Parts: sequence; C-alpha cells; structure tokens
Amino acid sequence: MKLDKLVGERFRERPAGCVIESHALMVRGGYMKGIANGIFSQYPPLRRVTRKLEQIIREEMDAIEGQEVSMPVVLPGALWEESGRYVSVGSELLRFQDRTGTPMVLGMTHEEAAVQLVREYGRTAARYPFMIYQIQTKFRDEARPRGGLIRVREFTMKDAYSFHTSQQDLERYYARCHRAYERIFARAGLPEVVSVASDSGMMGGSLSHEFMLLTPAGEDSVAVCGACGYRANVEAAACVAHNEPPAVLQPLQTVETPDAHTIEALCAFLHVIPAQCCKAVVYQKETDGSYVVLFLRGDLEANQTKLTNYLGCDVRPAAITPESGLCAGFIGPVGLCGGMTVLYDTSLQGTGNLVCGANRQGFHSTGLQLERDCGTVEYHDFAKLPDGGVCPVCGRPAIRVSRGVEVGNIFQLGAKYTQAMGMRYVDADGTEKTPVMGCYGIGVGRLAACVCEVRHDDHGPVWPLAIAPWQVHLCCLRADDAGTKAAADALYASLQKNGVEVLYDDRTVSAGVMFADADLLGIPVRVIVSPRNCAEGCFELAARDKTVKEKAPLAKAVQAVQALLRRLEDEATAQVPPRL
Repeated sequence: MKLDKLVGERFRERPAGCVIESHALMVRGGYMKGIANGIFSQYPPLRRVTRKLEQIIREEMDAIEGQEVSMPVVLPGALWEESGRYVSVGSELLRFQDRTGTPMVLGMTHEEAAVQLVREYGRTAARYPFMIYQIQTKFRDEARPRGGLIRVREFTMKDAYSFHTSQQDLERYYARCHRAYERIFARAGLPEVVSVASDSGMMGGSLSHEFMLLTPAGEDSVAVCGACGYRANVEAAACVAHNEPPAVLQPLQTVETPDAHTIEALCAFLHVIPAQCCKAVVYQKETDGSYVVLFLRGDLEANQTKLTNYLGCDVRPAAITPESGLCAGFIGPVGLCGGMTVLYDTSLQGTGNLVCGANRQGFHSTGLQLERDCGTVEYHDFAKLPDGGVCPVCGRPAIRVSRGVEVGNIFQLGAKYTQAMGMRYVDADGTEKTPVMGCYGIGVGRLAACVCEVRHDDHGPVWPLAIAPWQVHLCCLRADDAGTKAAADALYASLQKNGVEVLYDDRTVSAGVMFADADLLGIPVRVIVSPRNCAEGCFELAARDKTVKEKAPLAKAVQAVQALLRRLEDEATAQVPPRL
C-alpha cells in the first residue's frame, strides 16, 4: 500500500472535544471520523487493526470449541418479550416499529437471539455442551457517549453463548473462557488487563467478571487490595465497616444547626467527623416515583447499583418537593414521615451517639442510637467500598480504588434466559430439564482504543505488532532522487514478495511531514531509505517504540527487517499465558 493513496487525512492539531488521548490520536491519525454522537466510520488503518483483533478473538474462541454464527442486528420485540427484557431494559434499548406496526429492537446484546437459534437443536442431552459466538454490530442508545470508541452507541462486539446441562459443567467452561480472554488481551498487546468480580446488572446470573484495563481514562472504579490481591468493581465490592460502640450512650437531643445542609457544614458546626454522622441519601423509584430514603455513615457514599439490585427496579436521585414531607438537608430516621421505603446501610450497625437530621429545617439530632430510637432495624450493604477501606476478603485496610475501562466481560447466566424462553432438553433418564448458559463479550473497537490509550507517546500510537495496521513503514526520503527512489522501490517489492505488510511513503514531502505521519500511524518497524544512506550502501532500521535504531546493508535489508519482526513477535508471545 502506498501512503499517497491511503484514504484519510492526518493532522497535527488536537481535535476539539477529545478528552482522552486515544480519541485525539485516532482522529488525528486518520483512523476514524465521527458521523453522529457516539457513532463513527472507520478509515482503512483502523479497519486493519480491528480485523486483526477479530482474528485473534476467532482463533481463541475456536480453540475452546466455539462455533461462529451470525445473528441479526434487527430483532423482533416479541423475542425480548419472551425473556422479559423488552420492558425491564431502559431507554438504552432502541425500540421501533416496522412498516406493519410490528415492534422491533436494535440488538444491544443477543442472549434472546442465541436461545432462539439453538433451542430446537438442544433438545437432547447428548448435544451438550456447546458454544456459539459471533462478531456483530450492536447498538446501545447510550445517554452520554464519550472518549471516542471507549463509550459509543454503535459498536462491534464479539459475543459468545455457551449451553450446559449442569452448573458444574458451566463452571468448568467458564474457567476455560476466562483463560482464553487472558490470552486474547495478551496477544492484543494488553497483558496488564486484570479480571475483577463484577455486578451482573441487566444480564442477570449468579457470577460475573469484568476484564479491566486500569487507566486514568476509565470511567469504572476498581477496588484492589494491596495485601491479598482481591479485585472487584466498586459496584460489586462489599463495603466492610468496623464500628466501636460507645462506652456511654448519650440521650437523643435536638440542636439548632442553621445553614448546615451538608455533612461538611454539619461537621464544622458541631465539631464532629463524618463517621460520627448518619446521613440520608434520597432516591425515587423509576417504576412509580415513590421515595427511597437510604441512611448510611457520613463518611461513605451510596452505591446505586447495590440499591437497584436490592429493590429490583431502577432508581434516580430524588426531586424533593414540599409535598414529599422530606426536609432536604435535615432528614433523619426519627420521626420520618411514612409512605416511603426506608433502608439502613451496614455501616451504621453497632454505632451510637450519631448526629442525624431532625426532620426540621435548621435542626439536627445528637446521640442517635438506631435500635433504641427507631426500634428493629434491618441492615444491608448499600455503600461504595472507599479508597483505603477494609478488604472484604482479608480484612485489612489495604483497598486502593483505581480507574479502569472494561474491555471484556463474562457471565454465568444460569437458566435466566433458557427458562424464560422455554428451552428444554431430554436427559438420559427421560426427564425434561432446562439447560444453563454462560455469556462472554468483548468490544472490538473499545479494545483497539484501549491499546492506543496505553500504547502511545507524545507523537502517536505505538501499535503492538500483532494488531498493527501494517508491519513495516517504508520511508523514501527525497523521492525526487532517481537512485534513492529506485532503491526504495526495489525494497518495497522485495518486502511484499516475502509476505511483509508494508506501507510505502514515496511522497515528495519534507522529512518532518513524513516522520510525523509515520508516528501517527504507529507502525512497529520503520525503514528509511535516503540519498546519504544509499551512498553508503545501507538503510536505517528503527522500531516505533525507540528500542531499536540501527543501520544495515541494503543488500540484506529483507533479512534484517524479518529478524526484527521475529524478535518483536517472540517478545510478545512470551507474555501470552498457555491454554488450559
């Protein structure tokens, strides 16, 4: 491929609205172009990257007995009604009607379609276990797309679905798929991706893991224990709070606290610390708009995911009106008006002498002891595990919270979809049973963006060899010099003949422009042919990551390039774990 024919423009200025480096570099480098909010077209360099990622994924899925299929992007709403998700999933699911008035959806995930595809096939136990997968376009009507390909509305995803006759068999396969994912990310150039326990969310199921790339560009929060290695998404991590009950309980008293609407203001006014406060966080149920008041220790934050899972419905931050009976900034558990759901976080268990709202404008109460002042109280875990918090596994205060991007996920779905959609098989004893499922996803575009996010320098991406758009970038300096041009043309032909993927730049532009474009394209190996080098009978060979820069004889150019490619490949292979 010659660079002067490559579709797409490269430019030096940082595009407006790009908040992370991968987004800026992939726009600047001619990889993609926005067409609508959260929707992008791919230029040839990015398409070459994603094709190589897809091939790695296919190889690893095939290695664990996966069979590739293709399911439609447009699905009948009736299929989602079978599982119950047509109603339960929110506005992220794009619903519409076809010309006959039939409800349809754009698939954001394909559990329903997978069950529909194989429920007749899977009628006998002898056909289990099996796994199907696809690499398909999906659409999620994301409310806040950001970060280029990190959070989009239309995306390409590998999704796989395994079917089993027992939970034990599912667990065995789940472990194999977990290792296959580790191999995929290592082969793609991200061996540092870690798996963390996660919340199953709308997918359902008993167990799930997310594969996280820890980076400041991430939107997810990941809790990692420095003592025992425990890792979990903060949404799923248990929050452990150790409380020492006071030696002497104070009586409940009401005190005037003018303008103390926040924990910070209250602590400053009463000279207490946040852990001595019982704060209220108020939500409304999406189903009926009713209020949910959650009380937790003042130094912790509410975990909306845990709350949603407990309630079984989505919630939103409350709009507190005069008619609600709630006194914003002064809400407390004693004397709270009825007609709402009241919940208590485990961080309040075993406490006493707390400060809380008095349900009167400008007043708080001191000396709160929940069991004494409120009667029987039921505690549940509704708080986020904080940085510096107690590890729920080893019990040490060694938790560190980092930002991360989810690049893949796996779920043990159980019988959630097969049961709802009537998938059955006849066992060896003649009884009819319901199979269990696993689900395994990887966003291809997001994976490419994540590689770019952590494999770049100030000038452009530094693509790993396995997924680079080309292997070699051949630069002909002074293409107007006949001898130099002839030498570069001959090398281009020889490299192609030997199966090397080459992008050839023989434009009559300055060296600065040529190298700036080469940096933006991020190709692992750079070959430079110039009049000076030709006069010496040599060429320059360099690695994009700057680990190699040397001269070699032109007569042995192909061998030198191939040797460097083999070295880079061997270094990458050494980081890939073996298959189970």
